[in-house]
Amino acid sequence: MLLTNRKSRLALFFLVLLAATVGFAQGRSAAPVEFSLRSIDGQTITSDSLRGEVVVLAFGASWLPLSKAQLTGVRKLADEYSDRGVVVYWVSTESEDAKSKNFASDAQLRAFAQKYGLKVTVLRDPDGSISKKLGVDQLPSIVIVDKQGNPSEPIGGLDPNGNLATQLAGRLDKVLD
Repeated sequence: MLLTNRKSRLALFFLVLLAATVGFAQGRSAAPVEFSLRSIDGQTITSDSLRGEVVVLAFGASWLPLSKAQLTGVRKLADEYSDRGVVVYWVSTESEDAKSKNFASDAQLRAFAQKYGLKVTVLRDPDGSISKKLGVDQLPSIVIVDKQGNPSEPIGGLDPNGNLATQLAGRLDKVLD
């Protein structure tokens, strides 16, 4: 079909604009999101170092009761998907400033993870800049990053008593295929 008249070209333009807007609103970005997070053991994990991997970033805080239930789910998720190449991290949003109300030291986060049997790497987002960049607006939340570095829309409101692996299976299977 030739788009010779102005009305047809204008209609096509608005359809393309609508498709782009819907994709953006659903959290699909045109380019990978760049980030760098420090682990409680001093490692630096960057988005570049994770390219080629499917990554689950589970954002939470040790003071949040739901995060305790989330840790069990994160542990099971890591166990169930590690053989499929999924890398899982728990990301603490707690401050590194001892004067802050939501302060947690690396040692406190290490003890928290150990108490709840978390065996995945614990990362820190103490100023919330990475969670904000990824669109996280509630805790706990999950962000799945595909092999190209494109993040999913943040997933919140998951049943903390449910099986996290089951709740995320469809989304993970989609990015693993």
